[in-house]
Amino acid sequence: MLLEWLNIDFSVAKWIGAHEITDLGRFSFWSRTDHELSLVCPTKRLPRDVEVHEDGWSCFRVVGQMEFSMVGILAKISECLAKNEISIFAVSTFDTDYILIKKENSFKAQVALEALGYSFMERI
Repeated sequence: MLLEWLNIDFSVAKWIGAHEITDLGRFSFWSRTDHELSLVCPTKRLPRDVEVHEDGWSCFRVVGQMEFSMVGILAKISECLAKNEISIFAVSTFDTDYILIKKENSFKAQVALEALGYSFMERI
């Protein structure tokens, strides 16, 4: 399976109260629940008024559109990274999965996943 690094520094953030989302650029993910509004976006686009945030995330994605009938892709990736003591923050879209890891673990993650048979595209 082919994976692709995104050449973007990401932040993970949240607001506890009500908040409206504005344009955060090409890559941004947000989710709203009854307890919070969570946001993943490029660090350089992070709104100043977030209540809590953590910087220093790298991201790779599974290349190509995945059918909903495909089973265990994210589980296999997360299991490999967990065995190598690398925590993840995963986001799924309609087409694919995005896996965020702390930047300092990027090389270690790539080595572990390549040993399992994954291939990485050049960084974009």
